[in-house]
Amino acid sequence: MLRAGLAELTAFVAIADQRSFRAAARTLGVSPSALSHSMRGLEGRLGVRLFNRTTRSVALTEAGEQLLLRVRPAMADLEDAVNQVASAHDRPSGLIRISASEASARQIVRHVLPGFLAAYPDIHVEFVVDTRLVDIVADGFDAGIRVFEDVPRDMIAVRFGADMRFAAVASPDYLAQHAPPKTPDDLAQHRCIRFRFESGALYRWDLERRGKSASIDVDGPMTLGNLNLMIEAALAGIGIAWIPENQVTEELASGRLVHLLPEWSPSFAGLCLYYPANRHPPTALRLFADAVREWARSR
Repeated sequence: MLRAGLAELTAFVAIADQRSFRAAARTLGVSPSALSHSMRGLEGRLGVRLFNRTTRSVALTEAGEQLLLRVRPAMADLEDAVNQVASAHDRPSGLIRISASEASARQIVRHVLPGFLAAYPDIHVEFVVDTRLVDIVADGFDAGIRVFEDVPRDMIAVRFGADMRFAAVASPDYLAQHAPPKTPDDLAQHRCIRFRFESGALYRWDLERRGKSASIDVDGPMTLGNLNLMIEAALAGIGIAWIPENQVTEELASGRLVHLLPEWSPSFAGLCLYYPANRHPPTALRLFADAVREWARSR
């Protein structure tokens, strides 16, 4: 029967996460040579290569990817078990890793985290900002934040955001030089600010009015991957941006931005925190989810 020690598996996950023996060694507090020796021993007993190594990079092999998919959740469960036992006799502790976009994390950072971290000083919360729709289990996250309709069905979802509405917005300076669009098709004649996901996909503008929909592949002088930069570009008069309305409330109220085609702005279910339903949540995550629920109820 093949055996792999906990230290070896911990080292394997660290190298896979860091994509570097040297960086993983710093994280674990050991020497790179000791880490390399440990992995060669594990690979020798398994009879497979887990990493492809070059002088500049480290990448998982197919066998390594398969092992990581099984080992990472198990390691997380072990860490959760230790933290839960410690929390039962002391203050709750542990690390919560959350995948979220910058815009979706902002409300939690602003309204939930101050009180939560003050109440539980031994819990550490880490946000990894990403516009991709990641697999939180495969990528080693405890939870994620998405709009409700994008949450996988095998997850527990904690709603905390109001329904969202997208808006096409532009500055008065831009509109002084370009006639406002009257229909979605008119957007083809305008300078639009596009959004690109980290996956490489460009976001299409999906407009809707009284059961009718229009999916527009707009064009324009600029493509960005950050909503805040899109707002700045619209304020600068570069073009029309397609932005969640709640991100530009102040700009619309002050007149610095103008809402175009408001009757075509679609609404959909808002943001939520989500995590696997088929795993017992660690104490830290359970407390955090409760804090999000409580804040959502108080709004």
